[in-house]
Amino acid sequence: MRMQWKAALVLMLGAPGLALAQAPTKNSKPAAAPEAAAKAAPAQAPLELKTDDQKTIYSLGLSLGQSVTALALTPEELALLQRGIQDAVAGTPPAVDPKEYAAKLQTLAKARMAQVNVATLDRASKEPGATRLPSGVIYRELKAGTGKSPRAIDTVKVHYQGTLVDGSEFDSSYKRGMAVEFPLNGVIPCWTQGVQKMKVGGKAKLTCPASTAYGERPPTGSRIPPNAVLTFEVELVEIPGNTAATP
Repeated sequence: MRMQWKAALVLMLGAPGLALAQAPTKNSKPAAAPEAAAKAAPAQAPLELKTDDQKTIYSLGLSLGQSVTALALTPEELALLQRGIQDAVAGTPPAVDPKEYAAKLQTLAKARMAQVNVATLDRASKEPGATRLPSGVIYRELKAGTGKSPRAIDTVKVHYQGTLVDGSEFDSSYKRGMAVEFPLNGVIPCWTQGVQKMKVGGKAKLTCPASTAYGERPPTGSRIPPNAVLTFEVELVEIPGNTAATP
């Protein structure tokens, strides 16, 4: 495998959501919403993987795809991406000099992701019953609770599911089969603000701007890219107690 190809893989796999991006120009179309891009993709025949080599290569394709999913590439842009890979593998003379554009990837990716983030927040704010908090967090009650509401200084016990802008799940207490317990003022601002609006037994959807989530520094080893808008469905199970020395 050539060094250039290895470097490309390192870039794509090492920076999820930041590789192979192309920011819109004056004549380009805005990024498609994630669900719209998914609907536009042609139906594929059922895949049959028989050997470990086939499964490994397919998993490589999944990793490459996940690295650009958050950019909501249009079908035309996805075709360009596929053509670039094909030309590199076949040794076809490239249409552009990769070295000329390598330094621009991160800047262009940030611009595209900013568009996707704005679209995600706008869409969430228009859902029935949604409320935008002063910080930009979008709160939507999914199920009314009947218990009390927590304070920021309380410890809460919750079940939750977290998803990225493309709808893919990055974390779920439901899948682990165990609710989590933590001081409400010890988590991301989106949770501190949103969960205080809930009552025990209730469930809500929190759409978190990057500034109220992890910003530039997502948790190490997570699938969350920098500056990501995150969506959580949170179920408030109980409020075990006050974690502050003085209420």
